[in-house]
Amino acid sequence: MPFLPVTYEEMKARGWDQVDFVYVSGDAYVDHSSFGAAIITRVLEAHGYRIGMICQPDWRDPASIDVFGEPRLAFLVSSGNMDSMVNHYTVAKKRRRQDAYSPGGKIGYRPDRATTVYCNLIRRTYKHTPLIIGGLEASLRRLGHYDYWSDSVRRSILLDAGADLISYGMGEHSIVEIADALDSGLAVQDITFINGTVYKTRKEDEIYDAIRLPDFEEIKNNKKMYAKSFGIQYENTDPFQAKRLYEAYDGKMFVVQNPPAMPLTEIEMDDVYDLPYMRTYHPMYEKQGGIPALKEIKFSLTSNRGCFGGCSFCALTFHQGRIVQARSHASILKEAKQMIAEPDFKGYIHDVGGPTAQFRRPACQKQLTAGACKNRQCLFPKPCPNLEVDHSDYAALLEELRQLPGVKKVFVRSGIRFDYLLADPDDSFLRDLCRYHVSGQLRVAPEHISDAVLREMGKPPVQVYDRFVKKFEQINKELSMDQYLVPYLMPSHPGSTLQDAVALAEYLRDHHLSPEQVQDFYPTPGTVSTCMYYTGYDPVTMKKVYVAKNPHEKAMQRALIQYRNPRNYDLVHEALIKAGRRDLIGSGPKCLIRERKTHRH
Repeated sequence: MPFLPVTYEEMKARGWDQVDFVYVSGDAYVDHSSFGAAIITRVLEAHGYRIGMICQPDWRDPASIDVFGEPRLAFLVSSGNMDSMVNHYTVAKKRRRQDAYSPGGKIGYRPDRATTVYCNLIRRTYKHTPLIIGGLEASLRRLGHYDYWSDSVRRSILLDAGADLISYGMGEHSIVEIADALDSGLAVQDITFINGTVYKTRKEDEIYDAIRLPDFEEIKNNKKMYAKSFGIQYENTDPFQAKRLYEAYDGKMFVVQNPPAMPLTEIEMDDVYDLPYMRTYHPMYEKQGGIPALKEIKFSLTSNRGCFGGCSFCALTFHQGRIVQARSHASILKEAKQMIAEPDFKGYIHDVGGPTAQFRRPACQKQLTAGACKNRQCLFPKPCPNLEVDHSDYAALLEELRQLPGVKKVFVRSGIRFDYLLADPDDSFLRDLCRYHVSGQLRVAPEHISDAVLREMGKPPVQVYDRFVKKFEQINKELSMDQYLVPYLMPSHPGSTLQDAVALAEYLRDHHLSPEQVQDFYPTPGTVSTCMYYTGYDPVTMKKVYVAKNPHEKAMQRALIQYRNPRNYDLVHEALIKAGRRDLIGSGPKCLIRERKTHRH
């Protein structure tokens, strides 16, 4: 099956006079199942719909979205695999120098706030054609939200984009239901009943069985009301239990979020990944050096989606949900064999996983029929008594992949939850992981060592991480393997004071660790931590939380993690004085930095 048409001529060559949908994407065209645009378009194609692709149109030129003319049913718009603002800016709000989803990795192929800009561009020519938006950028801005880049609360993207519907979350169910409804002749304004969608209406009396959130003006002007609204949204992210939610704008317009779509069954997951993807970027990019993002995932396998880890700084609860969905072994092995047959496959499968690699089943049986608990987490503050801990299925899958002819090594590079791993009384999976699936270093994410900060992160106490480190080292010793853990650490997360940052530096000193890369907390839409950052309240408990917002304090927290770097000396010195820890300056064995010598004249 060839690529979908990208020109009018290609559309005509298929014998089509018109496409049903025009898909506009902020990414270059990569027809691979790790790209949301590829999944949605191939799913629609499998249901008999005709799709034309417009990737990275020139947003300054209305003609760039007129490639196929008016689609029969709708325009579908996405910023791409990433949020366009995260794609463009570092946490320090500086412009990035590369865009892995653009030809040759060059920047400038998409605008800031791409979904909104593309929609406004389309509306200049097509005033009444249905506009459906989706993908990460639209999903996580589906209601009023804090925007870090403008440091303000912005309206639902549905209003700013002038779109008719948002298909939020993963989208396979809702996009087909939307397509079938439009195809049946239903006006887009009447499509108000599909789970996994957000719509707008002026008729509040027609919104049924719903919770009214605080009005937009309230959350814009009152941080406590913002936190309260976010808390209600967080409690309503499960497809089995979630209520319909709505938000009022000036008392005249209402944005309505229907409950999330149901998770995919194993058969549905297999069907999605069995679609005829080309598994590469469109050949039109070859001269420009291809699409760098493909290199990261071309020889990786998606085995699951969803995550019951519940980290506060992660948007997965709002996007993929907490119920884990997995593909069958047969489906994954079939894709692996396709990979092996590719001419540039060198024998290495780079990853087998998803948001959390070893999650291959829902946390407990209840989630299959009643969903994830509203008011408790599966792993935090400690594993739930009902949590079913079992690595046997994932271990068996990895073994089957290792046995395939042509495979030299199968790596696991997705995140591993060490608290879940420790909850398993059988350590055979950890042994297999160390023996077969680590390339000398295993990346893990303790994130911090202060229990006060870890609580706000939704992560286990530091003693759990310490237990994991000992077990990892012990098993590697028994296997006579020289392998190391590379911890991810996050300074300036809500809850982290200067004293907490000093404690982290002391931990690194005592454990002889020197992190090379440190990433400040990045307040992106759709996370509990971002709500804390903006409001100073934990939306789950409504307790106040300390937040380091001053760029200089954030720089000090970051410098403390890399206190050995001479360039950080002044910041570390200042931080230790401010934290009242002058005892850590000097020549003693516990000191972080030496006192600088002053020359007398």
